[in-house]
Amino acid sequence: MLITLPKRLISILVASAVATAQIGPTAPSAWAAGGEPADYAACQAQDEAGFRRAITEVTLAALTKGLSSLDYKALVRDQWRSTNMDLVIDKQVDTSIEQVRGEASWLSLWSSLASKDAAQKLAVAVSERVFRSDAVKNALEALVVGAGKDIGKSIELATIDASGPAIACVRAFLGKRYGPTVAGVVGADASREFEIKPGSVTPSIGTGRVITEGAGGIAGAVVLIVRRQLAGMAQRLGQRIVGAVLGRIVATVAGGVGLILIAKDIWDFRHGVMPIISDELKSETTKEKVRDEIAVAMAEQIRTNVKEIAIATAERVVEVWREFRRAHAKVVELTEKHASFKAFLDTIRPERMPRLDEIVALVLASEGEKGVLERVANGSLHRAVNALPEPAIVIARDTRSLSLALAWSELAGTLLAKVVENDVHRRAKPEDFTRSGLMRVLALDDKLAISRLVSMRPADRQPLYELETPRLRTLARGLNEQQLSSLAGYLSKLKPANAQRVLAAVGMDPAKMLILSRPLVRDAILASRDQAAALDVVLRVSSGLDIVELNENFRLVLDGKVSPILLWEKHPVSLVMVAVLALAFLMFLWRLVFGRRTRIIVQAPNKD
Repeated sequence: MLITLPKRLISILVASAVATAQIGPTAPSAWAAGGEPADYAACQAQDEAGFRRAITEVTLAALTKGLSSLDYKALVRDQWRSTNMDLVIDKQVDTSIEQVRGEASWLSLWSSLASKDAAQKLAVAVSERVFRSDAVKNALEALVVGAGKDIGKSIELATIDASGPAIACVRAFLGKRYGPTVAGVVGADASREFEIKPGSVTPSIGTGRVITEGAGGIAGAVVLIVRRQLAGMAQRLGQRIVGAVLGRIVATVAGGVGLILIAKDIWDFRHGVMPIISDELKSETTKEKVRDEIAVAMAEQIRTNVKEIAIATAERVVEVWREFRRAHAKVVELTEKHASFKAFLDTIRPERMPRLDEIVALVLASEGEKGVLERVANGSLHRAVNALPEPAIVIARDTRSLSLALAWSELAGTLLAKVVENDVHRRAKPEDFTRSGLMRVLALDDKLAISRLVSMRPADRQPLYELETPRLRTLARGLNEQQLSSLAGYLSKLKPANAQRVLAAVGMDPAKMLILSRPLVRDAILASRDQAAALDVVLRVSSGLDIVELNENFRLVLDGKVSPILLWEKHPVSLVMVAVLALAFLMFLWRLVFGRRTRIIVQAPNKD
């Protein structure tokens, strides 16, 4: 089916081709002088909107300058040869000529020799078929993809060129408000957004889906924007090229027919102007026009979207700042409100920012904003951020207290990691220990034993420090905290010989602490006049009801050597049995002495 275009559209296309015959760079922005802004006053805007505008201008200037030297004609020529476009067009011209000639009547072909309108109609039909054919479209797509790879490299360089002025603008905006640390961190983060790692990304522009993978941040956004604009260009170029070449072809077939036909054989009359159209479409002049039109189209697409690229860049840079602000919200807030905190922040290295965030949050929760400022003034915040080892930060995190973390760090020194490893900070306070006492406990190197000792009251723990480490470890593993406290009480209040006897007995059988740790038993032993005899009563092994042992212990009580409480604690069953027997015996004696009680029965008189 013959494809035709309205005359008005043809004239517009021809005019467009003439108007865009030359390719030149757009006028640079006021920021572009020397490749970077001469004055960063605009970057010191009072709000984010002004900051965004300044970044847009900076980026626009750098991108415009970077892309202005791009030779689109040379790129198109290189890809024209690579894709063998001459042969593709020549073959498609022959095919299209045959198709149109086969569809046209002899009369229309002959009339084209004398009629300008008929000649133009045939020229339009052939040109449409050539440049809208699948073969030419596919070749154009390959050409655009190839040229796009080279454009992508130029975009990469232009993007890198844009990073310097843009980062300088970021630092100008943030440095005055938040100091060099914040400006440096955000600037470094934004700078990474401009990077394309060599070898991992090949910035290229395709006409289909996204070809390049791995391009992230601003650099990736720039490449994607340009890729999107060039996508489908091959499909649009067909009509544009038709409009560009038709003017020349129509003029030739309309005005040069007579001269050309002088040299033609009369037999060629049957083809009308078709030979002329074929020669013109295959001519180097027409192909140069096609190349120019492709270069113009690509340049227009890039230049008209540099502004969009600059806006996207500014949006991403501002988003980097917002991400930083969200991640360090409290630090940023304190910096805005307090000059002293801003000055302190200037002394913090960027890699310490996460720790600063955590410590500030801890201090705010426990001491409030006033506490943060006080710690800035006395230097403890600086020490916490820059000098505290990681175990101290764990303590601060677990206890929700920077004060405890500082105190534990001061007390434990190089042993702080063991404090954390054995959860000492969870069970005790640093004021509960001297350094030597803490070292004594940690020397046990047994988490269960250590946890039981640190859970004791400091005064109860002290006597146990006199024991050898292996012995203390064994006792601490075998006894609970209450039993250990009782044992410590014995060690501190008994005579040395009696204390060693308790240790020996408990070491042989930790179950003996079950009775020794009872408060009544402990107090009774310590209150006894003869503590050695009292220990004999408690520690002697009993086997059921032993009358002899009960008698001996009873005599000790009667003599006042041993507290009566120990007799009850040692022989509760025996004493109960004795009491029951004694009560039964007393009742029996009562019956013997007083006999049975006389009962008087009163009988009513018989009425009969």
